[in-house]
Amino acid sequence: MLVTLDTPYVDTRAADLSLVLGDAERPALHVLDLALPGPVELRLRLLGASHQVLLRAPGTELTETVACLPGRPPELPPVAYDETAGHRFTASVLRLAPAELTHRVAGLRAELADDRYALVGVFGGDVNAVTALHVRPDPPDGAVGWRTWHAYPQTGELVLTETVVTLR
Repeated sequence: MLVTLDTPYVDTRAADLSLVLGDAERPALHVLDLALPGPVELRLRLLGASHQVLLRAPGTELTETVACLPGRPPELPPVAYDETAGHRFTASVLRLAPAELTHRVAGLRAELADDRYALVGVFGGDVNAVTALHVRPDPPDGAVGWRTWHAYPQTGELVLTETVVTLR
């Protein structure tokens, strides 16, 4: 699902992002609720400061927030594991020339616009200011996963994350 957000984006660069597990629900600009087999419920939330995913499944409840968070020092680890939550997270930052960023973001918007397992938010002021989330619709048994993209046109950065949660 592609949505245009009537708000400028808050994030300024990849280095301002943090990963937090177990955070409270933050105000969302747009929400997409998904149900997967299992039963697994996911709530994808676009924030003014990036994204939040809420996962509920038998024996598992998890909130993942990747955002600029006031009062928290920025820290987006390249790899993070939380064995207790069954959470595995990876992140990478690509630094791209303006034309390459435009090309990648346009491709991402086109690929995910009509995908019922995706939420793509285009922030006001720049069509390349995008936060996108995509849930794997057919996760392996006992796991659920999603990928995200955060584009920062002013710095030419594209942040890629991938999460896999092993269900208990």
